[in-house]
Amino acid sequence: MAGCVFCEIVAGDTPADVVMDEPELMAFLDRRPVFKGHVLLVPRVHVVTLPDLPAGLRDGFLAALQRLATAMVDGLGAQGSFVAMNNVVSQSVPHLHCHVVPRTKGDGLRGFFWPRTKYAADEAASYADRLRRTLAAG
Repeated sequence: MAGCVFCEIVAGDTPADVVMDEPELMAFLDRRPVFKGHVLLVPRVHVVTLPDLPAGLRDGFLAALQRLATAMVDGLGAQGSFVAMNNVVSQSVPHLHCHVVPRTKGDGLRGFFWPRTKYAADEAASYADRLRRTLAAG
């Protein structure tokens, strides 16, 4: 869809640090991560909210979320993950996306206050590579 940054990433028109590239889904690093390694999972087709997700994509979407949550632990050394999705309210991009955020006890994340951090030069590529390798091995 014209003007949708996630559709532009899926089409390859906007660069992103891609960690999962499948026929129906794509996952890439959030540019403003809560913690380094924070990933967004999107369907390749433009879908605005979870209720709009076609039934044929639901199982694959959830399976991809499971693999990403596992990769946070196996690939980044996190103790767990935070998985979240907004529908309309607080949805910064009107294209369905699910956040998968690496978590470690005592990391400072409280409730729904999402502090943001930044990657140093070339650091995002390193995180994306670690997650890609873990997903490929898994």
